Amino acid sequence: MAFAPDGNTMVSGSADLTIKLWDIHTGECLKTFQGHTDWIWSVAISPDGATLASASDDTTVKLWNINTGECFKTLHNDVYLVRSVAFSPDGKMLISSSSDCTVKLWDISTGNLLKTFKGHTLYLNSVAFSPDGRTIASASYDQTVRLWDVGTGECLKVLRDHTNSVRSVSFSPDSKTLASCSNDETIKLWDVKSGECLKTLRSERLYEEMNITGVTGLTEVEKATLKALGAVEN
Repeated sequence: MAFAPDGNTMVSGSADLTIKLWDIHTGECLKTFQGHTDWIWSVAISPDGATLASASDDTTVKLWNINTGECFKTLHNDVYLVRSVAFSPDGKMLISSSSDCTVKLWDISTGNLLKTFKGHTLYLNSVAFSPDGRTIASASYDQTVRLWDVGTGECLKVLRDHTNSVRSVSFSPDSKTLASCSNDETIKLWDVKSGECLKTLRSERLYEEMNITGVTGLTEVEKATLKALGAVEN
């Protein structure tokens, strides 16, 4: 899902192959966008509110005129599934992530592929543009977050503190901090300049800090389950 810049409407993408535009005050569906032929994983709205981008398992990114509902451009990603899209702050470029482990940078006006960022070793789940437009962040099943220089395509940092797939990334408004969330059940806050992990956020699990040292009557499988739910054994 994504909000329009005016805050009055939002869009949602679905496994039913459609995108819908909603009035958030009345709940009315204002428009349905149709054209994808497989699951839609991600949607984004340009900063001026005029253009909608969508990413799909049909290996394409589509650009839509929000007012008319027309698909005015289809960006083809070879044979690879597209999982995430994000506009640059000036609305002139779009980034996409896909199953070929790359991030792609597109020119909105021409539809041309400007740059491909390579380095991840497994599927990418999420991409984000920094608000200052200088940096791209990408999150991957390879358990890393990568920071890229938009101008050069250079990988600036590899953030490696997660212990499972990284699902999503988001920059702070001042572009100085990045948040990432993972299947390791944590959210991590990173210093973009240094790459340092500033803080790890984690909700308490069902048996958080319950000490099972010396407990009897439990199988090893049961102990492992309790530990996964927060128990500790010294």
